[in-house]
Amino acid sequence: MKNVISLLLIVCVCLFSGCADTPQKEGDSLPVQNLPSVSEEQTGSVDEGGEEVYLIINGNALKVTLAENSSVSALMELLRENDISYTANDYGGFEKVGSLGFSLPRNDMRITAEPGDVILYQGDQIVLLYGSNSWSYTRLGKIEGYSRQELRELLCAGEGSVKVTLSLNHEN
Repeated sequence: MKNVISLLLIVCVCLFSGCADTPQKEGDSLPVQNLPSVSEEQTGSVDEGGEEVYLIINGNALKVTLAENSSVSALMELLRENDISYTANDYGGFEKVGSLGFSLPRNDMRITAEPGDVILYQGDQIVLLYGSNSWSYTRLGKIEGYSRQELRELLCAGEGSVKVTLSLNHEN
């Protein structure tokens, strides 16, 4: 009985610490770009009383389908009070990154972020992906309905900084 309990504890620790994602054979390593992405079914979506969140960039209101986590809940609480504006800059040829000037709760997990993903990085920066990258992020949501090329154009990829406003109102 003691052995069974010990084994169960070890399995639980491995699952919650992420060691279940490690390669099975010694010496094998998974290239970062081959890690599976977290699907919408795994992250879920949140119904914050029917509220919708928009990214306003150069007059374009991009609707964001939200993930379900404490980061999104905290962000929604702030957005009910005021819009949040920040400047986002190109980084690495695959994303726009901007500092919020405050921190949100983190729910980081290793994911492969894809074009359209809205990500919280290090608790105080928002990343808007127009390419792909694997890292330990907190998923906030996803911009739906745009191709990779359309996202590059909307986010002014490679063209320097853009002003981004997060809002519950699409008419800003």
